[in-house]
Amino acid sequence: MTADPNLRYKNFLDISRSALGLPAAESVNAVFNPDFPGNEAIMSINVNDKAPEFTLQDENGKEISLKALRGKVVVLYFYPRADTPGCTIEACEFRDTYKQMQKTGAVLLGISPDTPKAQKKFQEKFQLPFSLLADADKKIADAFGVLQEKNMYGKKVMGIVRTTFIIGPDGKIQHIFPKVKAEGHAGEVLAYLKESAKGAA
Repeated sequence: MTADPNLRYKNFLDISRSALGLPAAESVNAVFNPDFPGNEAIMSINVNDKAPEFTLQDENGKEISLKALRGKVVVLYFYPRADTPGCTIEACEFRDTYKQMQKTGAVLLGISPDTPKAQKKFQEKFQLPFSLLADADKKIADAFGVLQEKNMYGKKVMGIVRTTFIIGPDGKIQHIFPKVKAEGHAGEVLAYLKESAKGAA
């Protein structure tokens, strides 16, 4: 019987912090150590932490706040950029599993450093039935610890590491999918939601 993946991930973070001489999770910002084995990111947010509050514009310029969604399970997935190959695969798979996700009672939100206009174009082009939030200044990505140093063609740049957070009805982080691979991810999230809904029943 495998251990709880949430605990495995938390243990990995705790061990990594200790090995790197970092302070406790509450006081550290997102850190990315390129010399760490496997280039793993050390995230500043953990399972059971309160999710950072936000109010952002969606693709129609309408404001959506996390606080207003209290009482619901929220799937918040961060992606690097609208209408790029990996992000399109991920979004279309979420589109194709969306109805099943809705049956679990979850709310799905995509978020990237795009403008509302770019999100609208992306949504219409691929008929995405869920809201896409515009985090153009990357403040929310930074708050969730997904704005990290990445290697792009040999250069170090700050960018969004594809990550999905499941936020519980109480506003706390229920589960984290770190360093997501676009293909097959929506199925992973759906399986988690179904299992979670069974446990809550």
